[in-house]
Amino acid sequence: MALNPEQLLQAVVEAADDKKANNVVALNLKDISLVADYFVICHGNSDTQVQAIATEIRKRAQEGGVTVRGIEGMDTARWVLIDLGDVVIHVFHRDERDYYSLERLWSDAKVVEFA
Repeated sequence: MALNPEQLLQAVVEAADDKKANNVVALNLKDISLVADYFVICHGNSDTQVQAIATEIRKRAQEGGVTVRGIEGMDTARWVLIDLGDVVIHVFHRDERDYYSLERLWSDAKVVEFA
């Protein structure tokens, strides 16, 4: 049985944390977008770290029975987008995160707090 969206969100955040992702932010989009229930935004300090974070997230999702709908950007590792359906993950290279500023774009979304 696949993880529900909240369990998937928790697994994604833990996977990013395990690979030392920086400034992990989860946004609740349930009431403001049809794109996904949650966005997770984080960054790595090198191409290698960005790829490692994305690979670990994909691995954890698959272990949880979640179908990875798509991954874009792994070859350049500047902005990797991972579509898990209810949860969409943006793994940036640190140099790109401020430029795209997704947190500002989705400023109406509530930040999800983790215990």
